[in-house]
Amino acid sequence: MQTKLYIGGEFVDALDGATLDVINPFDGSVITSVAEAKAADVDRAVAAATKAFPAWRATPAMQRGRLLGKLADAIEAHAEELAELESIDTGHPIRDTKGLDVPRTAVTFRYFAGMADKHQGSVVPVEAGFLNYVQREPVGVVGQIVPWNFPLMFTSWKMGPALAAGNTVVLKPAEITPLSTLKIAQLMAEVGFPPGVVNILPGFGHTAGQHLAEHPGVQKIAFTGSTAVGRRIVQASAGNLKRVQLELGGKGANIVFADANLPAAINGSAFAIFHNQGQACIAGSRLLLQEEIAAPFLEGFVKLAKSIKLGNPLDPSTEMGPLTSQKQQQSVLMYCDVAKQQGAEVITGGRKPEAAALSKGFFVEPTIVRAQPKDRVCQEEVFGPFVSVTTFKDEAEAIAIANSTEYGLGGGLWTTNLQRAHRMAGVMRAGMVWINSYKRVNPGSPFGGVGSSGYGREMGFEAMHDYTEAKSVWVNVDAQIPPHYPR
Repeated sequence: MQTKLYIGGEFVDALDGATLDVINPFDGSVITSVAEAKAADVDRAVAAATKAFPAWRATPAMQRGRLLGKLADAIEAHAEELAELESIDTGHPIRDTKGLDVPRTAVTFRYFAGMADKHQGSVVPVEAGFLNYVQREPVGVVGQIVPWNFPLMFTSWKMGPALAAGNTVVLKPAEITPLSTLKIAQLMAEVGFPPGVVNILPGFGHTAGQHLAEHPGVQKIAFTGSTAVGRRIVQASAGNLKRVQLELGGKGANIVFADANLPAAINGSAFAIFHNQGQACIAGSRLLLQEEIAAPFLEGFVKLAKSIKLGNPLDPSTEMGPLTSQKQQQSVLMYCDVAKQQGAEVITGGRKPEAAALSKGFFVEPTIVRAQPKDRVCQEEVFGPFVSVTTFKDEAEAIAIANSTEYGLGGGLWTTNLQRAHRMAGVMRAGMVWINSYKRVNPGSPFGGVGSSGYGREMGFEAMHDYTEAKSVWVNVDAQIPPHYPR
């Protein structure tokens, strides 16, 4: 288990010797202590990335891709270890870290390994006698800040396209979940990434993260996290007008029409909100039910929610683990109180589980609340196993409710009517829409939102574009054509 900062190809202590404790959310125990990066450590890491950039940029794209492919192989070879680290550190059940998080991480690095030498420029048809071509060049040193809910997976989402495009990276994992990211740093060193190309700095957002966002040596900052912090990132970036990419909060509307396949919609809606304890920006946290099927849907949905097995995340039979921190547990419970105060009906959950075996962990029962669209729990991101239920009469009312928040990340709908499916997808204010499914992701498909959910995209060709600059080159190919201002 790595516990030090990774700077310039070496694992090192923080300059001031500071450390921070990493807590096991299942029982509140200290797993280990890791080095805590501060401003001086960020300066060291940016210097290392700056020094490494010219050579990494000049490295043939095929070679960059080969290293990313080797990393994907190493992740698969260490899948058991990575899954255990992720489960212990985040509370995410081992069945999901093994079945989803680790495979998705490897697949994403492998996708961008293949993308490295296929990200092409273009030729523009301009006036006769001139050749104009556009080439894509790496931005430079990129600062990346990843959240605590899917720390392993987000290392690949952030680093994959940045490295494939020829950038060097300074990445700050969340201070409460740094362990799997530090393991990735170890694997990168083992497969041969040059020193300084990637630097990993566990630390707090208000110190290391703030300095990284402000740093004049960083040309782009990519951040995933809350909308409130995203706004501060934008302000901090203004010093050198660095490029900013933000993947922020969400309040996903999950709409179930009367003609939907109810068993599929019930199961899919449960996955949409209860997977990873609801700690996902794309969670289907607002359940919109057409009036005709609200009662039978809720009967099945509540029954399923009550059957979810809470337990030790390392137990293969556990379906829902603890929330990742005590702070997040308290926040979710606070929203349960807010819902009651505003007159909402708590159908199930809304409390800590009573089982003695879970008493030390940061658990909250799967919670279903009947609320009004303007209630706080329908407008604000709860970020836990908490779903609000609202009914609607027709498409017009459904879309009005779905689009009534400041967020626009993801949303979904369940229907067997093909025309309705496309019609609704076209008018939902969201960067992603799922039809008869929810929370599907793929490294080839752009991921991101609109409004207070941020801007820029992870994944796919869009991500590669976001990590490069377009340079337009003009060539006079006809010696007979004089310049614009002849002597």
